Amino acid sequence: MKRHFLNSLGLLFALSTTAMAQQDTTAAAPKIPFDGYDLSWINGQNRQTDFPLTLKDNKGETILTAVAYVDAYFNYDFNRPQDNTHTISSAIGRSNEFTINMASLGIETNYKNIIGRLWLQVGQMGSIVQDLDGTVSHGRNTSLGNLKYIREAAAGYHFNKWYGINVEMGIFMSYIGLESYVLGENWSYQRSLACDFTPFYFQGARLQVYPSKKYKTELWLLNGWQSYNGWNSGIGIGNSNYYRPNENIQLVANFYLNGQDTRNNPKVRRFHHDNSVVARYYHRKDSKGISQAAFSINNHYGFQSGGGVKASENYMLGTSIANRVWFCHDKLALTLRGDVVTNPGAYLAFSPSPVADNDFNDALAAGKDLRMFQGTATFDVMPNQFMTFRLEYGYRSSNIPYFAGRGGTTSPDGWVDTPVGTWRPDLRKTDSRLTVSMNFRL
Repeated sequence: MKRHFLNSLGLLFALSTTAMAQQDTTAAAPKIPFDGYDLSWINGQNRQTDFPLTLKDNKGETILTAVAYVDAYFNYDFNRPQDNTHTISSAIGRSNEFTINMASLGIETNYKNIIGRLWLQVGQMGSIVQDLDGTVSHGRNTSLGNLKYIREAAAGYHFNKWYGINVEMGIFMSYIGLESYVLGENWSYQRSLACDFTPFYFQGARLQVYPSKKYKTELWLLNGWQSYNGWNSGIGIGNSNYYRPNENIQLVANFYLNGQDTRNNPKVRRFHHDNSVVARYYHRKDSKGISQAAFSINNHYGFQSGGGVKASENYMLGTSIANRVWFCHDKLALTLRGDVVTNPGAYLAFSPSPVADNDFNDALAAGKDLRMFQGTATFDVMPNQFMTFRLEYGYRSSNIPYFAGRGGTTSPDGWVDTPVGTWRPDLRKTDSRLTVSMNFRL
């Protein structure tokens, strides 16, 4: 998810701290959540600590910080689909091609406690994620083009109470799941199955409360599950909790409930929960050998029920376990990860093909439940905090045909304007791929 705003929180609080200190030099030192913690190692967290594109006023107070981000990749799918479409992934959509995954420009500010954030985006990943939002067809005065190129935008205010209270409204990165929507923040390029099946953005409002240095809780009001608008009249409710007793461990518990996320059936309600543990068990940055080592565990459970839908037939269980080791003063890193998902009813699953007549749908109609496994090995070269070169191998398997085979999933010759006729997509139970990516963030 995911797809996280957490990378900007430290920046915003740093800016807010500077502003408050300069407004009243006689005031007591402000309380800053997670003050002094090194959080750049965490899975799903921005490892950038220096922000060179910063604008300050004549008093030295930070007005805003700009950020530029570009992510590009070359992916080779060993099934060699003829339409070059890599399926069942929101991170990797093409095969045997050079692809701009995301190019993004953003500005953030907490000047005089005013919270402002605007991130724009273009690229393949946005099309995979945003083009699936069917709520833009609900009523008038709305369309996909209104918001598709906005990655995140919010307005709010920071209150100097306890360790901080933020009130914001806008479009946010999803709080559900451990891994970020921004792939450069994750330990692996392809997200875990559980995170890929859950939202990447929400439109709504949130209240962030920091009652102590080590704990944050949030309350969210949302239009729906990864949707700009609402499927029905109900508002979704969310809650997110972060506890960091020290800089070496992070505990998270997230909840989503009361979501009426099924078209024309408001009686169907959705619940989802995920929790995670991220722990650094070795840290010696001056080492020429192993400089850091950490692991992450992310668990998911959710279901739908009501309106003729049974939770026993429509639920999701998933877990992802990763271990990362840094070398050579954090210039190199190796991550190994394994994850599994079961999703009876496939209500969160990707559609393997736009052609409805396929083996995947036949298997679901026959009552088979979707079960998947994924394993990844990722090697990173990081010459500095602004640049990452990544090489990743991934293998996936499913109990029913689900991944693109040599014949592809588009049409007989792989072009969208070719008549489909009686042709069926070529779906396989396994796939593997090799991906090379480069990204910078300044």
